[in-house]
Amino acid sequence: MATLATETQGIVDPLDMSRPELYRDDTWHAPFRELREKAPIYYTEHSGFGPFWSVSTYKPIVQIESLPEIFSSEAGGITIADMAEGDIKMPMFIAMDRPKHTGQRRTVAPAFTPSEMVRMSDNIRTRTAEILDSLPVGQEFDWVDRVSIELTTQMLAILFDFPWEDRRKLTYWSDWAGDIEMAKDPVMKEKRREILFECAAYFGNLWQGKIGKEPTPDLISMMIHSDAMAHMDQMEFLGNLILLIVGGNDTTRNSMSAYAWGLNQFPEERAKLEANPGLIANATQEIIRWQTPLAHMRRTATQDTEVDGVKIREGDKLALWYVSANRDESVFPDGDKIMVERENARRHLAFGHGIHRCVGARLAELQIGILMEEMARRRLRVNVLAEPERVAACFVHGYRQMRAELSHY
Repeated sequence: MATLATETQGIVDPLDMSRPELYRDDTWHAPFRELREKAPIYYTEHSGFGPFWSVSTYKPIVQIESLPEIFSSEAGGITIADMAEGDIKMPMFIAMDRPKHTGQRRTVAPAFTPSEMVRMSDNIRTRTAEILDSLPVGQEFDWVDRVSIELTTQMLAILFDFPWEDRRKLTYWSDWAGDIEMAKDPVMKEKRREILFECAAYFGNLWQGKIGKEPTPDLISMMIHSDAMAHMDQMEFLGNLILLIVGGNDTTRNSMSAYAWGLNQFPEERAKLEANPGLIANATQEIIRWQTPLAHMRRTATQDTEVDGVKIREGDKLALWYVSANRDESVFPDGDKIMVERENARRHLAFGHGIHRCVGARLAELQIGILMEEMARRRLRVNVLAEPERVAACFVHGYRQMRAELSHY
């Protein structure tokens, strides 16, 4: 299976899917298609992040995610960027194995139950309506900044009971925390360290302000009043904050941008959705699948094993390419196309699989669905005016800017 020729040191491997320009230029489709066809589990010997296995199809990713004792999240972290000596160590529950993962996940899970989604839905709808009503029709603006970032940042501020006037700090911290390319640059790594400590200090003050107070339905209060997280040290607190900020910000925001960009690319599918708003719930899943806002998660083998006949050694690093599995033709025919009526859209792996499946998935779906419902209620269409500016990285798969204008249909 993993028999494709690996390039020698110093020569770029065309199937090294960690290269940031593939995502910046949106040219990742063809090499992933080649991997899925010829080497679904492929050894990349030379990359900017060291050697790793690329797992690019649906079935083996589900298998690996279903065996967390063999394929650890904790041993090497959740991205293919390795920790180096002197790096900030930020434990977070997504990068923990059982049993510690279980206790910490249970602490924050009550914020995302179906009853909480019902409680929050009116608030989300009101804020979404306010933002859409503030946008100019027929005039150019940046959809990423005015809609995607603003909606998700407002939601995060509510989840954390964060000072409203400072909410854009959450976006700033998220952008720095989620950029794994900085692992290659000592200067940027140091700058990142300073910014993350600024984040920790700010949240530390919020934590202190809630100690001894009655429980409230925000994430910081939930942490304080839980046995599993009440006694975290500063780095573990910071790690879990970063997880919740990046998870709640980058993923939802980039799916909201994909709604605008993706439907612009497939006008016949957009027409179906505009004619039948009853398709919005399914279209939400399809857009999340098509975008896949986190391109990969990393696992580390804890023992010698095999996956689909390929020998994996203890300590090997595996990149689980969700962005490719969600295009796996054996599961999603015509996977490069948005199909708002796709019957199995919900089977996507954009939220992961198994014990680490995204704890906030329901909230992301709710936010994206409400945005589409409120656009439909106003009979508004997003017209993208130019190729968007994309994130140049193999972890967060998203957009930095998207020039657009609204029209009525």
